Amino acid sequence: MGNDNDNRMQQQARRGFVQSDEKDFGESSLPVLHRAVEEVYYLINRGYPVTNVTKFVGNHYMLSERQRLALARSISPKEQLISRKEREVKSIAGRTIYIDGFNVIIGLEIAFSKSILFRCMDGTIRDLAGLRGTYRLIPETDMAAEALSGSLEELQVEKAVIYLDKPVSNSGRLKQKLLSYAEGANYEMEVVIEDAVDHELKQKPLVATGDAIILDECDQWFNLAEYVISHRIGEYPFIMIYEKEND
Repeated sequence: MGNDNDNRMQQQARRGFVQSDEKDFGESSLPVLHRAVEEVYYLINRGYPVTNVTKFVGNHYMLSERQRLALARSISPKEQLISRKEREVKSIAGRTIYIDGFNVIIGLEIAFSKSILFRCMDGTIRDLAGLRGTYRLIPETDMAAEALSGSLEELQVEKAVIYLDKPVSNSGRLKQKLLSYAEGANYEMEVVIEDAVDHELKQKPLVATGDAIILDECDQWFNLAEYVISHRIGEYPFIMIYEKEND
């Protein structure tokens, strides 16, 4: 019982931390994951749905639920990878960027918590944290908000519009936190609490998100989480469950 309580407390203290990840994504597990990725990638490029494929391949290799989720989030069909790369921009100076707030902030919180993050085939940074309507501020929230605001200044944006999901708890508190760190900045920040964030972002000209559905429909996107992590934290031990020749 004591160990279970210790594990739960550690998970609460570190955003995105799950004890089993050390085994599921450790060096000994990567060869199996690489084989699974190769098979999933082959099948989804031939039109098979990623959900069905990850279940089928996951059953074959007896993968955990976290490993299957990592497969689904890390891999994309070649056609989508090409399309996303063509619409990715490297400079956002003088522009307005529309940010998927919880998507970006939670990724940064996980990075500052030194928990597990994945560098995916499309170059985005994704995690395995499930929001499920609940969110609470943690000490790393301040670190994430400060790093985000400072990075937007460095990037010389004209305006940042951050969308937060209205149904998610503490979205109002996060809004105030984000605005407080942008006070006095050389760009304008607006934080919008919205019921249908994905729908809104799909229609914007320039977005920041790791959400594949939004990335496939938006006009342009900037890899904001990757920028903030690389410039504010430095070299990070991202997990890559695919081998580079598949990229």
